[in-house]
Amino acid sequence: MDIGILWAGVLESVIFCTIGLLLALISFFIMDLMTPGHLGKQLAKDQNVALAIVVGSGILGVCIIIAASIHG
Repeated sequence: MDIGILWAGVLESVIFCTIGLLLALISFFIMDLMTPGHLGKQLAKDQNVALAIVVGSGILGVCIIIAASIHG
């Protein structure tokens, strides 16, 4: 196996991972803007489990869409 091809695949994976994480982070901030209150405060200080489930499922849904679009 050619080592250059291997490193090209690793580099592509890192780039796609970075893009996916940035898009997931952006989607969290968009959900924060769409909901009343501050999500970080609700999740960390108030320990709102129901909100954590909703936000987690929303981010998981966005991540599935991002993965499908990257995979082709």
